[in-house]
Amino acid sequence: MMARGEPGRGERGQMAVEMAVVVPVCIVVALIVFNICRFVEACASFDRIALDAVVSQGVSPPGEQSAQAAAGQVQSCIESALALPNCEVSVGVSGASASAGSGRGLRVPVSPLLTTYTCTLRYRPWPHSFVICGVAFRPPVALTHERKLVVDRFRPGVVV
Repeated sequence: MMARGEPGRGERGQMAVEMAVVVPVCIVVALIVFNICRFVEACASFDRIALDAVVSQGVSPPGEQSAQAAAGQVQSCIESALALPNCEVSVGVSGASASAGSGRGLRVPVSPLLTTYTCTLRYRPWPHSFVICGVAFRPPVALTHERKLVVDRFRPGVVV
């Protein structure tokens, strides 16, 4: 006869099976939360750094430079300032004239030298690759964050 506190023969090992099912799910959820927190941290830093870089490098560039050449300076400034440890991020910056008409009606530009800088942050989640049952996986997922800033390249302090 069995005592009240002892599990029956059919219930032995049930906790081990439940743990084997729940632990991988908890690990995946923890990795997702970790990556979301890192992405939010990278976005917060990127927004602040991108604004500073566009205002310092994109406005009033040295010489008669095009918007694309100034975008290269903005990109290098953002990359040097955005130093997140153990985080795989890449930065892209493009510059284009904002004074071109959008096609809806006749538009007269307020300033012919308005430039739109589009700063893009790409974050690759961790782990970058993993092996399950001898099969290697490398997810092609990358999270992106974009910030557009419009400035007058030859009037310092004018940010639209």
